Amino acid sequence: MSLNVELLESSFSQIKEQRTDFTTCFYNNLFADYPEVKPLFARTQMEEQPKKLFKSLVLIVESLRQSDVLTNALKGLGSGHLQYGVLPEHYPMVGSTLLKTLAICLEEAWTSEVEQAWSEAYSVVMKLMLEGAKEAERSELQLAV
Repeated sequence: MSLNVELLESSFSQIKEQRTDFTTCFYNNLFADYPEVKPLFARTQMEEQPKKLFKSLVLIVESLRQSDVLTNALKGLGSGHLQYGVLPEHYPMVGSTLLKTLAICLEEAWTSEVEQAWSEAYSVVMKLMLEGAKEAERSELQLAV
């Protein structure tokens, strides 16, 4: 994994200062741009969901220098998202929303280098979460047999 860890950490430190605005903007963007995902949140306590999102982002950024911790955490997240009905086609929607929200919140600090770093990082996140979901599905199938 050859991510630009320093750039991800420094840009995320700016986001930490505006976590409530960031998460509000994220969900506003997600539901406006992709209304088809709204049913996935039907049984979700939306007052708690922004905290969960931000906690996950903190975990990811703080684990960038520990690939085994990051891999296990993301595979676990992917596995856990199966229960909400999250499908592989939802991941690009979330990724697009994440990048859009980062751009809005970082303003002039959103450079092409920062965009590339986050885009590459999300590709890794998505890959590992999807691997976790596939592993969980295989385990469920094996248990059903």
